[in-house]
Amino acid sequence: MPEVEDNRSFSTAGDSSELSSENTLFGKYEVGKLLGCGAFAKVYHARNVRTGQSVAIKAVSKQKVLKGGFVEHVKREIAIMRRLRHPNIVKLLEVLATKTKVYFVMEFAKGGELFTRIARGRFSEDLSLRYFQQLIAAVGYCHSRGVFHRDLKPENLLLDESYNLKVTDFGLSAVKEQIRPDGLLHTLCGTPAYVAPEILAKKGYDGAKVDVWSCGIILYVLHAGYLPFNDPNLMAMYHRIYKGEFRFPKWTSPDLRRFICRLLDPNPDTRITVDEIIIDPWFKKGYKEIKFHEEDFDFKEESQGKKCLNAFDIISFSSGFDLSGLFDEAEPSVRKELFISEERPEKIIERIEEEVRRSENMKVKKKRENGIRLEGHNGNFILAVDIHPLTEKLVMVEAWRRDFNAGTSDGIWEEAAGKMFPAVADSTYRLR
Repeated sequence: MPEVEDNRSFSTAGDSSELSSENTLFGKYEVGKLLGCGAFAKVYHARNVRTGQSVAIKAVSKQKVLKGGFVEHVKREIAIMRRLRHPNIVKLLEVLATKTKVYFVMEFAKGGELFTRIARGRFSEDLSLRYFQQLIAAVGYCHSRGVFHRDLKPENLLLDESYNLKVTDFGLSAVKEQIRPDGLLHTLCGTPAYVAPEILAKKGYDGAKVDVWSCGIILYVLHAGYLPFNDPNLMAMYHRIYKGEFRFPKWTSPDLRRFICRLLDPNPDTRITVDEIIIDPWFKKGYKEIKFHEEDFDFKEESQGKKCLNAFDIISFSSGFDLSGLFDEAEPSVRKELFISEERPEKIIERIEEEVRRSENMKVKKKRENGIRLEGHNGNFILAVDIHPLTEKLVMVEAWRRDFNAGTSDGIWEEAAGKMFPAVADSTYRLR
């Protein structure tokens, strides 16, 4: 998830049964109106008390998660959202926890659900194309990170204040690690009207190809104003999906007909791919590739590096209070080390840069006065270092490594954590 900013907080008091507009969560977020409800979560609008920024807070009940058997779903959703940082994907800002709830603090999409806009009437072909281009940009990015959404539909597409599309709800998503030896996924999931025919066949499926099918359904709905496959008899609807039997409205242009037919090809082997989509003549009309600077490890807030950590902050860094122990124990691609040093932050950064210059495996991606980001030369890992003042003479050095290639050697991490940081100063101590 891009990684979650490591602003973990924990409550020592008992939870209130529900969030309300009278609550201030952890003294940081003033909670407002309820935006929506799910099986084991509620989503609220909230405001960051210090910055005034609007956020959405998803409050997940641990009790309901355990009773419903959704622990792995929540773990996976956290792990996946920590991988993703894209302009057309809702950003996970931080995760907070109490004894009874886990709170996802997310980017607030002021424009609401795309579904609400479609319910008012179908879109023009140009507007349908605009949103479809943004959808494919997000989906293609997910696939490049080994993430398959598996529940794409208008209800899971939000709009920001400028009415740009934002993909959300990764609760049913899968990652490459779930692919079986046959190279396919096998979990049956999705929303009936958007499910791909190969999922109905129960013989395994390619996660990227089922996402493309769902994107095809969404494009049809945007343009037509209704579903291509819709029947009160579920088995009859599944039969039509399996056969790929649907009709176009009379206002559909020939180019769009051809394009949608390639998306809704019932044969996954011949269905259009994301790479083919982006070079299709209909899709390319007015298309501008989205360029952005992805930060898989965002720097902490500017003020955080300028104040000394208190006892509560230090405790929150310890392994016993690490949120990953609650839900996210299944992401071995992330490693972390903590050190204490008497060296000045700028000197630490300088010495890290010296080590990088000697290394053939790393390069500096970005730096600030209280942190630095390193990247593998082949892009297979990110190493993030943040420096937190403890006292006037001591700092805490927090180092993260995030692998994007399961085969990345631990030797690279040992080079950084075992050689680079103890070499920073004679008075450097590893905490864990």
